[in-house]
Amino acid sequence: MLTTLGFEVLEAEHAHGALQHLEAYDGAVLLYTDINMPGAMDGCDLAHAVRARWPETRIIVCSGCDLREATLLPEEAHFIAKPCGEKRVRQALKALHLH
Repeated sequence: MLTTLGFEVLEAEHAHGALQHLEAYDGAVLLYTDINMPGAMDGCDLAHAVRARWPETRIIVCSGCDLREATLLPEEAHFIAKPCGEKRVRQALKALHLH
């Protein structure tokens, strides 16, 4: 969906892979992640790591987690509850001034 909206998408199976992409490109316009992911670092930890190192990177977290977990995200992160469609993603991008 993000590709059709004009973004170049790099996929990672876990937070460490996402951080490797960000290091290789010195950040990104957008991090789109879930909270639950394989590996030692979850999406909440990833969002905080990205916010600390690349504060200009916008963050969208789309997850089926308990909404209380969403309160642990960085203040600037935009949370979308699953299931979500393109309309909700577009709304989040607009709220982050990316579309």
